[in-house]
Amino acid sequence: MMSDVNTVPASVAMLRVLESWGVKQIYGYPGGSFSSTMSALEQEKERIQYVQVRHEQVGALAAAAEAKLTGKVAVTFGSAGPGATNLLTGLYDAREDHAPVVALVGQVPSPNMNMNYFQEFSEQPMFEDVAVYNRTVMTPESLPWVVDKAVREAYKHQGVAVVVIPNDMGFGEIPDVEYASAMIDETKEAPLPDPTNEEVDKFLEMVKEAKRPLIHVGRGIKDGGDQLVELSKKLQIPLVMTGLAKGLVPDEYEGNLGMANRAASKAADEMFATADLVIAIGADFPFANLVYRSHDFKFIQIDADRVQFGRHHYLDLGIWSDATSFVEKALDRSEAAPESPWFKAAVADMQNWSEYLDMLTNRDVSPLEFEPVYKHINRIAKDDAIFSIDVGDNIINSFRHLKLTKKNKWVISALFASMGVGVPGALAAKFNYPDRQVFNISGDGAYSMVMQDLITETKYQLPIINVITSNEALNFIKNSQADTDMNDYSGIFIEGQDFAMSAKSMGVEAVTVRSTDELEAAFDKAVEVTEAGKPFLIDAKITDKRSLPVEDLLIDVEDGKWVEKVAPNYNAVGVMEHIDSVRDFFDSYDAQSLKTLPELFEEFGVEA
Repeated sequence: MMSDVNTVPASVAMLRVLESWGVKQIYGYPGGSFSSTMSALEQEKERIQYVQVRHEQVGALAAAAEAKLTGKVAVTFGSAGPGATNLLTGLYDAREDHAPVVALVGQVPSPNMNMNYFQEFSEQPMFEDVAVYNRTVMTPESLPWVVDKAVREAYKHQGVAVVVIPNDMGFGEIPDVEYASAMIDETKEAPLPDPTNEEVDKFLEMVKEAKRPLIHVGRGIKDGGDQLVELSKKLQIPLVMTGLAKGLVPDEYEGNLGMANRAASKAADEMFATADLVIAIGADFPFANLVYRSHDFKFIQIDADRVQFGRHHYLDLGIWSDATSFVEKALDRSEAAPESPWFKAAVADMQNWSEYLDMLTNRDVSPLEFEPVYKHINRIAKDDAIFSIDVGDNIINSFRHLKLTKKNKWVISALFASMGVGVPGALAAKFNYPDRQVFNISGDGAYSMVMQDLITETKYQLPIINVITSNEALNFIKNSQADTDMNDYSGIFIEGQDFAMSAKSMGVEAVTVRSTDELEAAFDKAVEVTEAGKPFLIDAKITDKRSLPVEDLLIDVEDGKWVEKVAPNYNAVGVMEHIDSVRDFFDSYDAQSLKTLPELFEEFGVEA
């Protein structure tokens, strides 16, 4: 009877399922155990693009970045054995940042399984921790069905779904019928909870009783940033952002103090250290065990996910609600608070900090430092530019110096913090938003992990602006070691490379910059080349200076007065000189203009 039915290879049916879900490209590197899917990709090349990366980790990181940028499921693959193991870093990045990704994993043909065959091992256990769905295909007929289910599970749990495919299963002929079930918009959000009047009134009562309230804003605020600014002004509560919420509240809003902890502003860390009421709105903060434990305060948490309550701090009040709905109801039910010395001091602290950053950005320094590099990134960046920011010092520097608004998209490895995400994130951005300007901002340590995939930009003629800040050090780790009781730095200095030369060898126009006065021409050239449809690389040879470590400022109350100190572990490494005075600490970072927090509190009358 089968002879009367049109058939299709199971791997082709599987790809048609992915096509029905809107998947436009698949990132991966082929192996012998993945030939059935590669054959299908050739047959379906008019409808789905195979993107040939040069390392499976890059493919998985690109898929994770695509899912973060678009909110839609993205797909990566690796062959059996090393191809499968190479996927794990990118898949964990997707898991930690709640990105829907499907990973197709090759396996040896089923007759060779459990026979100690070449590159054959039990793959499912390896993916058990990273995956929300993890299956090995048992028959050709089930292959498209399992992949369809994998997409649904990835969307449902906002995580990774893994499908292991024995090579012969994909070649098997199955009935050529419709296998996809993509009939609804899986990106549509489920209805979110609203707050009750009683919950909002209790919140307002606690705010009124507090002397120093602060709102910690997470990405759960989504499109409600303007309403949150209005509430901040009305109740005189400054805002501190989590990293992933950057750009959701305008940077220029005077009450936006930026980020806390290490990739932070001075004002955010100081105000967090002195707040007596912290209100977390839609926030997941991986450094809470540091920042939230600095002193006692009352804690209110507003979150749409009930699992998150109490995760970072015991609750004085928990409100199960969508963040923006909560803010809108709080606006409706609140009265304007009187002018607050605390709020005024926070605004002044942030203004003082911003003026310091502007000074660093605009000065002409030699040798080259990182701040002027960001000045020119901001200068040439279009309003809707997309930024892929690699892990390391560029996270701190981007949070402090990169201008972002709601019009921009940007992607990082937030919770997993995997070095090497800059290039893959830029690839994903350009494939999905071909008409928008895309930047890859990477340090030399992170970039050198994935630099082979610069050739992928050439292969697909992706006009990406690659900015490599090269200082011959793993500087983020170097500065961590500086505050550790070690005899000397260990393992953090790396050999310098001519990244411009290597880029040219891969067909990418490039330039090396060593001084501030060379930046303008280099970035203008980047615009010219990318607007002509080709990638460009700037190798910015910067110093390995440490940016002012605001996390080393400690605030306390002694004899009823505010006191600010430098952490005792600052410059604890044996080769560094410890500084005790806050004023000397500031001066050592060319920050003579910065005011101490006790000075600001005295100026505005903020009592201990």
